[in-house]
Formats: sequence, C-alpha cells, structure tokens
Amino acid sequence: MTHTRKPPDKPRSPVRRLLCWLFSLFLAGAALVAVLFRWGGAFLVASEPLPAHAEAAVILQGSIAGELARLAGAVKLLQQNVVPLAALSVPAESYWDTPVPEEARGYIEKHYGPDIASRFVFCETGPEVNSTRQEAQALVPCIQAHGWHSIVVVTSNYHSRRAAFLWRQVLGGVQPPIQISVDGVPDPEFSPRGWWRKRLYAKTWEAEFTKLVWERIFE
Repeated sequence: MTHTRKPPDKPRSPVRRLLCWLFSLFLAGAALVAVLFRWGGAFLVASEPLPAHAEAAVILQGSIAGELARLAGAVKLLQQNVVPLAALSVPAESYWDTPVPEEARGYIEKHYGPDIASRFVFCETGPEVNSTRQEAQALVPCIQAHGWHSIVVVTSNYHSRRAAFLWRQVLGGVQPPIQISVDGVPDPEFSPRGWWRKRLYAKTWEAEFTKLVWERIFE
C-alpha cells in the first residue's frame, strides 16, 4: 500500500501573525471596556451591612454637594437611632478665617432643627489634611477623646471602598480597638449605574478609580 505524505503546513507569515495578535488584543480590550461599563461603577462602592447600633457616625469631608449628601446620611442614622451622636470632620477655619464649627452648627440647626444639631460634635482637622488617609489619622484623637469604640464612617458611595480600606489600615494598630462600618450614601456627583453617560460621573469615577488603585498598590 502506498502512503502519500502530507505536505508540511506552511508557517504563518509575519503579517498574518501580527494581525492575529492585534485582533486578540482588540478582543481583550473590548472585553475590558465592557466589564468597566457594566461593573466599574459598582467596583468603587463597598456595600457593608450597618450595625444595629454604634456609638457615633463620623462624617468625612468632601465637595459641597458631597458634604451635604453625607450630612443628610448621618442625620438619617440619628433619626433611626442607629447612632446617638454624629461627628462632623471640619477644618478649624474657612478660607476667610471664620470658624467652621460655628457655621456648620448654624446650618444644621437651620435645616434639621435644634434637637438634631444638639447631637453633633465637631472634629477639627488641620490645613495639612488633603487625603483620606490623613483625615483618618487626624480624626483618631477626636474619636478617642470621646471614648467611642464603634463608629459608622459616613461618606459618598463612590468613596466607600477606598475609605473602608484606608480607615481599617489606620485603625489597625489603635488601642483600644475601634470597630468601624462604612455607610456609602448616594452622591449627586456620581451614579454607579451608567456612570459613563454623564461627564461629571465619569470624571468622579476616573479620579476615584485612580486613587483606589494607587492606594492598593503603592501605599
């Protein structure tokens, strides 16, 4: 019986290999973009169950819109009796050398009433605070001074995952231990769903995603 040998396959040309490589790269990039569009917004949000009770809510500083949203979230915790007190993180003075705690208390009393305002304390931070980690470090003495051992950190939804990570790092060596939960409240500057459809949401996502990756890798 005569067997015919199959001619060897011709090697792929360099151009064909390059095209295959570029096509694979394109598919990988398209898949990554699809994942970011679908789950990128939710990636920034740390969904944590809140405790039935904690000793205080600690409201982190943010933009004007974000600050008001966080303040409203803390007031809700007060109204639901999740916490008896709320601590507002504020700089000692504004840009115009006016005392911020006094102005903040007046705002809270005007919008939420004297009963709610009476349940607020103010934790002042210095002018050197310009990051979430520094803010956490600056607020620890205030938390300890009040003798709180369990707190709810109130921040914007897009900031919640990074805040939870950094606060647990900062509090890791604190004695006595301080138990924290993070409440990420809705913020008008970001929406986890369809975050790429609005310029403001996309800018917020880009900035926060970059900071989160940086903190995870380099800090």
